[in-house]
Amino acid sequence: WRQALLDFLTGCKTLPLTYDPFFKRIFHPDIHPDRLSAMLSSILGMKVKVLKVLPNEEILIEGGAMLIMDIIVELEDHTIVNIEVQKIPYGFPAERMSCYSADLILRQYSRVKGELGKEFSYKDIKKVYTIIFFEKSIDVFKDETLNGEFFHHGRTTFNTGLKLELLQEYYLIALDVFKDKSYARDINERNGWISLLAFESVEEAEHLMQVYPWLVPIYADIAAYQSDPQEVFSMYSEALRIMDQNSMQLMVDEMSQQIEELEQENKKITREKDKTISEHKKTINQKDNEIAELRKELEQLKQGR
Repeated sequence: WRQALLDFLTGCKTLPLTYDPFFKRIFHPDIHPDRLSAMLSSILGMKVKVLKVLPNEEILIEGGAMLIMDIIVELEDHTIVNIEVQKIPYGFPAERMSCYSADLILRQYSRVKGELGKEFSYKDIKKVYTIIFFEKSIDVFKDETLNGEFFHHGRTTFNTGLKLELLQEYYLIALDVFKDKSYARDINERNGWISLLAFESVEEAEHLMQVYPWLVPIYADIAAYQSDPQEVFSMYSEALRIMDQNSMQLMVDEMSQQIEELEQENKKITREKDKTISEHKKTINQKDNEIAELRKELEQLKQGR
C-alpha cells in the first residue's frame, strides 16, 4: 500500500476506485450528480437519475468478508440500488446476496408504509437492484459453459413463461474476467465505466481518455489529488482501515466455519462410534443367546445320557 501511494503521487498509477473512500470522492452524487447516474444507466440498460445516497447504517444485514466498497442510492423513481465491490471471493455469495436484497425490500417497505399510512399499497414498493463488482471472482464465474462472460444479469422467472415482474434484480460483474478477455477493448459506454474501475495504470488511463473523452474530467479530478498528499494519505488510511476490519471479519468467519466443520465431524464420529457400540452389543447379545442355547442343549444331552 505504501508503494501504491507512492505510485499515485509520482504519476505512475491512478487511484484505486474500487475502494470505498476513492469511489465516493469521484462518484458521490452530492459532488458529481451526473457521474453515478451515467454509470448506473449503462449497467441497468436504461436512463436513470440518482436522487440521493441512503445511510448504510440502516441496513440490517452485516457486511461480508472483504467488502471494500458499498454505497446505497435511491433513484428518481424511488427504486433502490446497492453498489458494492468484493475484493476476495467468500463462502456463500448467493445466499448473502439474497439476504441483502431482501433487506433492501424490507427497508423500503418500512419507509413507504410509514409515509403513506392507510393509503399504502404494495404497488408503492419499487424494485431494488443489487450490483456487485468482483475484483477476484469465485470459480463459478469461470465455468466453461459461461464462455468467458463477465456481465451477469439475473431476475426471477417462471418456467411457464408467466409474466410477473418481481422486485429484485441482480447485476454481477467479474472485473478479473473482464480484464483477462478482449471485452475491455470493445468500445461502448458500459465498458468505459467498467474499465475506469478495472484499470489503474497511467497507460491504460491515457488510452481510455482517447477512446472515451467523457472520462477526461474524471481523470483530471483524480490527478488533482496529486497536489494534496495529505488528503490522499487520509483516503489510503481509510481504505486500509476497512481492509483491516474486513480481514479480521474474514478470519472470524473462516474460524467459525472451521469450528462448525469440526463439530459436524465430531458428531459424525460420535454417531459412528455409537453405531459401532450398538452393533457390538447386538453381536454380544447374539453370542450370549447362542451360548445359552448351547448350554441348554448340553444339559439336555447330559440328562439323556
